[in-house]
Amino acid sequence: MNVKRISWWPVLCAVPCVWCSIAAAAPPWERLLVLNRVEADPNKEYKLTETDGPWMITACSFSGDGAAEQARLLAYELRKRYKLPAYTHRVKFDLGNTYGRGINRFGDPIKMRYRRGPEHEEVAVLVGNYPAVDHPDAQQTLRKLKYTRPKCLEIKEGQSTNQTLAGWRWNQKKFQELIGSDNKEKGPMGHAFVTTNPLLPKDYYAPKGVDKLVLKMNKGVKYSLLDCPGKYTVQVACFKGNVIIKQDEIQAIENGKQIKSKLAEAAVKAHKLAEALRIKGWEAYEFHDRYTSIVTVGSFDSVGTPRADGKTEINPRVHAVMQTFGANQATLPGQPAGATSVKSLVGIPFDVQPIPVQVPKRSISREISRRW
Repeated sequence: MNVKRISWWPVLCAVPCVWCSIAAAAPPWERLLVLNRVEADPNKEYKLTETDGPWMITACSFSGDGAAEQARLLAYELRKRYKLPAYTHRVKFDLGNTYGRGINRFGDPIKMRYRRGPEHEEVAVLVGNYPAVDHPDAQQTLRKLKYTRPKCLEIKEGQSTNQTLAGWRWNQKKFQELIGSDNKEKGPMGHAFVTTNPLLPKDYYAPKGVDKLVLKMNKGVKYSLLDCPGKYTVQVACFKGNVIIKQDEIQAIENGKQIKSKLAEAAVKAHKLAEALRIKGWEAYEFHDRYTSIVTVGSFDSVGTPRADGKTEINPRVHAVMQTFGANQATLPGQPAGATSVKSLVGIPFDVQPIPVQVPKRSISREISRRW
């Protein structure tokens, strides 16, 4: 079911002038969507879930023994006082090993360790549920949060806080006051920023993904490249057809019209070749778009490893596939030196030079975003 969020700003415009005069007298950080209905229970912990977001604002983060409690208090105040949907989220960082300058007596890099150990935990407070990073409500709330001064974040003399980098920011603020910088006006959440919901899969934030027509062209394909689990594969054959660019033709195909063109012939060749490769035991896939049909072999998480000289050392498995299906150089009667002999299967030729390609993915963001 699609759920559309309702903006309360038209309601604000419709209330009596008495309210307008009160709102006008209040500082900007006190006018934070005060008519939104947001639950605020002091005994409840509002933990972040996958249904929140997908875009949010990281308002503040805390570390140390009292981090969870301070985060809970801030989330509650943002909900109660400013009517903002605020959530807490615990993040654990594994900093791993670190090395100092120089080497030890055995010639190895000097190993060092963090004072508090390699693992570090923080509790962040995230605000809002926005459909896009540049959504007007997100940007407006972000600007206001930077100047907001929640009571639970007020630091009095001699009082401790678990807010991350609070001491450094306090010194920075004092320096800015000294030089007369305008940044001194910002509150304890002056470093807030828009971010993603960390609980959502990375695929959600992929670009639009495969368009509707291409998805339809690949629907029902047994060994579809869209189902390849890896990030990369090797294109071993490419068959070109007619280019579909007319909108009325695209619409007709989307409505079920059969493609009768060289593009359809290309798709048939790709399908036959992929089937033949599967029979031979190869992990083959086929993919069809508006311009071509391709056949690929293999599923890989990486094409290669970057080297210190800036070049990439190709993945041996990727290179093996390229060598297996690439054309051979052969001296043939009546052919010039260096001629190539193209390989084929079931009478269908492979490309002269197979190449690694990125695997197209279905974007789940299109489905999730329907709720907006």
